[in-house]
Amino acid sequence: MRGLHHVEIWVADIGTAMRSWGWLLERLGHELTGEWEEGRTWDLGGPYLTLTTSPNLAGTAHDRRLPGLNHLAFRGGSTDEVDALMAEAAHHGWSALYHERYPHAGGPDHYAGWLENAEGFKVEIVAA
Repeated sequence: MRGLHHVEIWVADIGTAMRSWGWLLERLGHELTGEWEEGRTWDLGGPYLTLTTSPNLAGTAHDRRLPGLNHLAFRGGSTDEVDALMAEAAHHGWSALYHERYPHAGGPDHYAGWLENAEGFKVEIVAA
């Protein structure tokens, strides 16, 4: 079988990352399947996502505007489920992006919300 196997995101501090990412991934139905001092892995029955620190980090700041990963897009369920998640996100370390154009910042036929956490990582939550 071919396709995406997993995504590994390096973070400066796993404790800080867990406050926002842990809530989001569990809220989206991902199961925490691996936990060690420097990282965590979540699975939803397909490609899995790992957050980890590394002694090989070149710096501590993430900038999604530089070449590399800009954002991850997640299926968020129905439009009501996306709305509920977006309303809860600020309580878990995420700030809404493009809120003046929510939920159609991606175009009139695309229902989604965009979030950014304190570390500068951006996610898109897409309605089915």
